[in-house]
Amino acid sequence: MDKLIFLLLIILTVISFPLAKKFIHPGNLVKIASDNKIAYVLPLDEAETVTVKGAAGDSVIEIKNRKVRMKESPCPNKLCVRQGWIESGAIVCVPNRVVVTISNDENNGQYDAVSR
Repeated sequence: MDKLIFLLLIILTVISFPLAKKFIHPGNLVKIASDNKIAYVLPLDEAETVTVKGAAGDSVIEIKNRKVRMKESPCPNKLCVRQGWIESGAIVCVPNRVVVTISNDENNGQYDAVSR
């Protein structure tokens, strides 16, 4: 009986990945923040390369083919650069305090909630 439940859980897990991806709306905006301040809000469907000044120096962010990447960064390990192209989610460069996120504009920049 335990093996049957285990097998059923594996099958449900494998099936749920494509279904979950179907319900997640793809983003259409790239928000680039430096030191917790929004520096750029750019459309994901237009190719562009921008430079953002961070705590450690200039980071170069490239948008192309509905993907975004950190092209250059002054951080020592270059983990943000090695992350490569993303279609959703975020690229975070902690040493340079630069955050690149892909989101959608469904709520026009309104907050979901505010707490104090």
